[in-house]
Amino acid sequence: MLGQGGHVALAVMSLVLLLCREAAPIEVPQDPKILQDLKQPPTIVKQSVKDYIVDPRDNIIIECEAKGNPVPTFSWRRNGKFFNIGKDPRVTMRKRSGTLEIGFRSGGRPEDYEGEYQCFATNDLGVALSNKILLRVSKAPLWPKEVLEPVVVTEGTPLVLACNPPPGLPPPFTFWMNSAMTPIPQDKRVSMGLNGDLYFSNVLTKDAHTDYSCNARFLFTHTIQQKNPFTLKVLTKEPYNDTSYNATDPYGGRKVAESTPTFLSPSGTESSKMVLRDEQLLLECIAAGLPTPTIKWFKKGGDLPGRKVKFDNYNKTLKIINVSEEDAGEYVCMANNHLGSIRHSIFVQVKAAPYWLDKPFNLVLAPEENGPLVCRANGNPKPNIQWLVNGLPIESTPHSPSRQVLGDTIMFRLVQMGSSAVYQCNASNQHGYLMANAFVSVLDMPPRMLGPKNQLIKVIENNRTFLDCPFFGSPLPDLRWFKNGQGSGLDGGQYRVYINGTLEIKRARAEDEGTYTCVANSMLGTAENQVRLEVKEPTRIVRAPERRSAVRGSTAHFDCKVKSDPSLPITVAWTKDDKPLYLGWRLRKDEESLTIPNVNEGDEGTYTCTVKSEIDQDSASARLTVLEEASLNPSVSSALPPDRSDPPMDLDLSDPAARSVRLTWIPGNDHRSPVTEFLVQFEEDRWEPGRWQDLSTYPGDLNSVILQLAPFVNYQFRVTAINAVGQSQPSRPSPRYKTSGAAPDAIPRGLRGWGSKKDNMEITWEPLLDLERNGPNLHYSVWWRRKDLGEGWSNMSTFGSKHVVHNTETYVPYEIKVQARNEFGQGPESNVVVGYSGEDKPTDAPTDLRVSKVDSTKANLHWKPVDLSSVQGEFKEYRLYYWRESSLVPGLMVSKEKKTKGFYSIVAEPSGILSDLVSYSKYKMFLVVTNNLFEGPPSNTVEVTTKEGVPDAPKFFSINRRTFDTVHLEWDKPLEPNGILIGYQLKYQTVNGSRVGRAQLETLPPNVTEFTLRLPDRSTRYKFYLSAFTQVGAGVVYAEESPHFANEAYIDQVDIATQGWFIGLMCAIALIILILLIVCFIKRSRGGKYPGGGCVTGFAKYLVRDKKDLPLDPVDQKDQDGSFDYHSDEDNKPLQGSQTSLDGNVKESDDSLVDYGEGGDGQFNEDGSFIGQYTVKKDKDETEGNESSEATSPVNAIYSLA
Repeated sequence: MLGQGGHVALAVMSLVLLLCREAAPIEVPQDPKILQDLKQPPTIVKQSVKDYIVDPRDNIIIECEAKGNPVPTFSWRRNGKFFNIGKDPRVTMRKRSGTLEIGFRSGGRPEDYEGEYQCFATNDLGVALSNKILLRVSKAPLWPKEVLEPVVVTEGTPLVLACNPPPGLPPPFTFWMNSAMTPIPQDKRVSMGLNGDLYFSNVLTKDAHTDYSCNARFLFTHTIQQKNPFTLKVLTKEPYNDTSYNATDPYGGRKVAESTPTFLSPSGTESSKMVLRDEQLLLECIAAGLPTPTIKWFKKGGDLPGRKVKFDNYNKTLKIINVSEEDAGEYVCMANNHLGSIRHSIFVQVKAAPYWLDKPFNLVLAPEENGPLVCRANGNPKPNIQWLVNGLPIESTPHSPSRQVLGDTIMFRLVQMGSSAVYQCNASNQHGYLMANAFVSVLDMPPRMLGPKNQLIKVIENNRTFLDCPFFGSPLPDLRWFKNGQGSGLDGGQYRVYINGTLEIKRARAEDEGTYTCVANSMLGTAENQVRLEVKEPTRIVRAPERRSAVRGSTAHFDCKVKSDPSLPITVAWTKDDKPLYLGWRLRKDEESLTIPNVNEGDEGTYTCTVKSEIDQDSASARLTVLEEASLNPSVSSALPPDRSDPPMDLDLSDPAARSVRLTWIPGNDHRSPVTEFLVQFEEDRWEPGRWQDLSTYPGDLNSVILQLAPFVNYQFRVTAINAVGQSQPSRPSPRYKTSGAAPDAIPRGLRGWGSKKDNMEITWEPLLDLERNGPNLHYSVWWRRKDLGEGWSNMSTFGSKHVVHNTETYVPYEIKVQARNEFGQGPESNVVVGYSGEDKPTDAPTDLRVSKVDSTKANLHWKPVDLSSVQGEFKEYRLYYWRESSLVPGLMVSKEKKTKGFYSIVAEPSGILSDLVSYSKYKMFLVVTNNLFEGPPSNTVEVTTKEGVPDAPKFFSINRRTFDTVHLEWDKPLEPNGILIGYQLKYQTVNGSRVGRAQLETLPPNVTEFTLRLPDRSTRYKFYLSAFTQVGAGVVYAEESPHFANEAYIDQVDIATQGWFIGLMCAIALIILILLIVCFIKRSRGGKYPGGGCVTGFAKYLVRDKKDLPLDPVDQKDQDGSFDYHSDEDNKPLQGSQTSLDGNVKESDDSLVDYGEGGDGQFNEDGSFIGQYTVKKDKDETEGNESSEATSPVNAIYSLA
């Protein structure tokens, strides 16, 4: 009989269970019957990464996919403003999707679409948001042009060759190579630093080369750019002899001054490094000295994290992957040689972008129910949590009486229909942000059965079985099971009902057959379903096949007798060596055996009989060994090769104890190879049923061992024999053995305490692993007390891994500890850990914010501090908010985006320096104090006007050669003039390799943005330096070099008919034509080869060839009509067989125009072109006869031309 205290305890526990049930959200099953009728707010399922870098050569695709019912519609914002996709012909949105595709076939620049994009998915129930996607276009800028003077160093001194690659997006990968495109050898003495520079700890004479070149590889464009090579000259006090070099004496016996170590990188005795959590930490120390120093690393106050640390670059680089908070501290690198040593300290700070502790999940509630929406994140600094509703800050939405915001938690109480929405949680700090969508859906739905109706379940006797009854409703219905429509609900004893509606029957017996009915009931109605259960006898092999040895040519026989339930049809199948057995004409199989007549060597193997019914199966195996006839003689059989052992048999369990049992077995035949060891394996049916795991191995001369076991595990065992040939088949499993339970041995890990609200502290820990439970009903006892008051411990028990202490003071320390317990007792207590209750908003604002010493880019700030007790949490920093209000340059638009900068100072008169301001601008700013969660009220707002400065570089600077003797320059004004422009300074000088001419200076007014320079010589090249200037002085210089004449992309057309060289060329051609005509007529009068028009024909051919040999226009190589004149190198070769003899006569050749062709008369038109085909080649005799018998007159020559 319970006393009064017992009744009170029961009442309190009932109230707690009731509240937990009301607060539990509804899990909507992924059943098509439910989902097709279920209205749900949108959910983002796919989106592009936050930092999205695209290839400028491809179309841009920004992904945004969402689901919901009704189907969501999509819209976008770009840089915080509505992005009207319909007005941009290059931008399209995929159907039933929010994914944007931006194409550039019709023109346009990918850079014009850079910016911050955010996708909005909307339906009738809410709005879901994607992350803010920062779209940037990959850039591979050219290496700045520069003239590198030879580097001259003395042997034995250190050297650094700077790389300074162009800043690409993403940054390029740098490496050093020589002119043969082979890598520069690197070792302990010569290596490349993290910044890409090439470091020499000391220079040897063999380092003198002219081709040290730094290369930058850009990942997106797959291009490599090369810096102009360095020439390294090494000065020695004595002559250098290549043959005297060896590894032990690199100076060949010459005297080179030794030196103590000094650091090339980093400089000084200490430096600092900040790295983000989970990123990679790289620390570098490169030292100079002779002999070459060695580098060693250690960490003050602790050891280097051995599993995470790695040393690269000949111990000069320390790398730690997946950095965590415990990796912070002071790292020391030491460089030493036999002359001395030097140290450098690097102070590493580990910060963290926000990461999830509890990510918000969708919440489905029934009307009048309660539930929390939790968004918990951590980081360093502590992230700020902001809630939004359908994309709008929750503060700006209408007040809802059912919703209460409690920091990182929103509590919903007594929700009503129509209050569905999508909530966004944004956790941010200065290193990044996290954003998650979670919808709250208020749903009412009568109970519904989701499984098939009147299902028939068959189960083997004495086996555990489950009867499924999937259901759903909102509010969540109560479910009860009945057997044969009678009695009260089934639960307890032989039965167990799970929360998902499944009924477990722990050990099915014949009397458990019948019809089971599940009934789901709520205030909105009732639904039911029935399941018919039939209990069957097991299928088993009662006479199994046994190992056989058969003489070749004899008959082998294997038995396989089966017993099964009469109502279950069975099939018997045989396999050989785990492959289906083909019976063919020779092998015979009946219901109880397999017969193999006329045995041969191919029949040897392991035969397995498998019997199956529709719900269970059994199998047994035996091996057949084929022997020669002589094997019947024992002396002969001993000469057979060894084989694997047979599996052990007859496993037996005895001597049971709390955490041990004795296992005994009978070894099988070893087949002429003694067993060396036995492997014992186990399988348990609670955590990983069906998986066999190794337990232990034992010597081959044992067959009875004591097994050491864990508590509260239901074991079965099997044994495998191992000999020199290999492992045997496993034995048949032993009977099951269940160890008794025990109190937990393990201590919960990860204990911590922190405040989610100003008046609470959440105590959390990691739950024990399943195999650490040691018994049922695992729960935890947790203790806490104020650290600074010396009060007694408070404690409570919970089945979860969290407890919240309420009604605490703001930000006070607590001592906490935890202990695991189960039905068998309590485990060890954890160590005491210090946690803190929650923080609140600071109450005071910094006062008297003022500014002094303002110049063009920075200002000194001063303010009066707050009382640290008013911070109401851990003091983090004073945070300055500042923004550019306007520019003093008339007409220049500016961005008014707010920026922040933190100042950590707890002195009586704090101050700070604000840098990176834009010149000649008005700024406004105010200051707040912050703790890990909140900002305090703002200080007074002050206005600052920066002074005039020097301008940025001109926006662009281009050089074009429009004629042979002029260069035209164009530019645009700077994006940030930083003051009132009063003009431009243009300096230029001639360049010829490494030699430069005298500089000339032009000063131009601010409204002039072009300049034309006349060249004294077309081959002259200039280097131009352009800068804008204000009253303060000249700004950033934009340097460009004029291109080579042969590489010009555009030159204006020139009237060549007026050029002197052209007139001279034409006169020379006319003179050559006159001489050739005279030679032709003289040859004709002496009986030349060409009859009639042959001379003119040959001359015409010469002209055709001569014309083809003329070079084409250097720009576009087109004819006047726009067509290209394609010609090959064959046109420039001399005609084969056509040579001039020493006496000036033309030798006979097969290359004359008359000799070409297959038929038809070869003749010219009046304009000299051919008519028809070439004439048929004449016989040599006929041609010679004509030449000797008839002289050619001028009249015949004219006729031949006709």
